[in-house]
Amino acid sequence: MSAEQAEQLWRGGVATAVGSWPGTDPREAAATIVGELGELAHLVELPGRGTGSDMIGRTAALLVDMPFDVSTRAYRLTARPSAVARRARDFLRTDLDALEEAWEGTGSAGSGRTVKVQAVGPLTLAAQLELTSGHRVLTDSGAVRDLSASLAEGITRHAAEVASRLGAKVVVQLDEPSSSAVLEGSLPGTSVLDSVRAVPAPEALFVLDAVITGVPGPVLVHTCADRPALEFLRGSAAAAIGFDLATIRTADLDDIGELLEVGKQLALGVIPVQSPATPVTWRELAEPAVRLVDRLGVGRRTLADRVLITPACGLANTPLTWARRALSLATETARVFSEDPESLTFE
Repeated sequence: MSAEQAEQLWRGGVATAVGSWPGTDPREAAATIVGELGELAHLVELPGRGTGSDMIGRTAALLVDMPFDVSTRAYRLTARPSAVARRARDFLRTDLDALEEAWEGTGSAGSGRTVKVQAVGPLTLAAQLELTSGHRVLTDSGAVRDLSASLAEGITRHAAEVASRLGAKVVVQLDEPSSSAVLEGSLPGTSVLDSVRAVPAPEALFVLDAVITGVPGPVLVHTCADRPALEFLRGSAAAAIGFDLATIRTADLDDIGELLEVGKQLALGVIPVQSPATPVTWRELAEPAVRLVDRLGVGRRTLADRVLITPACGLANTPLTWARRALSLATETARVFSEDPESLTFE
């Protein structure tokens, strides 16, 4: 896919959400997401339903020829399929059925609109998924390669099914909340004597890019880490990088500027995942993004051309009333950015 085609799918001035949503009703969730996020809706995740519906279980359900189950600590690769794996795949099918129903209900079927699907990226998946021995997959480089190949194939099949059922263009989001810990070597092992080594950046980048380049269409890599690995992600093949804007420090500004310099889009998490103590307006939430591009000196048209607006992270643990308000605020902020960001003023 050319850079121009990627930009058409990831054009700025658009609101979307990270993935997870509160509650357990897939039809209600799909209807809300499709209705509120008219330009970039997504296949919703509902972790509130329990095992198999969280981000790791959802992604494990996409793996090809890699059965899994649960252990006392996490999900674990196994020799044969399990009831947990069947449950996770059933959740995925139910959610896709609900999205298709909502998509058709808004007249979007066959419209060629863009929809987003999410999966955990290979670094986080290898960090959180266990081998049969109980060690993290990340501790076995051969297993990491196998996992990455299986993940890329599974996402490709999944995206093709979504595109076929909805008559839509599909973009992929890879969630990498553990990427910083993988690079820093801060993940705990099975005991105090069993450490998990830090993965060198070139090795980690090879693993990540194997999936990014192995799936169709442009990819957004999103991280909710307190210290997002922006310099590392700049070197990836991702078309867009997403992060919580509230985590950004002055030292990160050069990295953000370089992300833009190399042609990447930004998905800025400017909407808090929990309701603020006092009511907020889109203007208050938009201000940090405006001040960011002003400090970078890249021009406010960047907000219209290169920036997507999102909540800071997933909304699964958010009250439903605020989750809906968060989407509304994201949409309103994105609309203002797309129309006339130059006119915005702040005291």
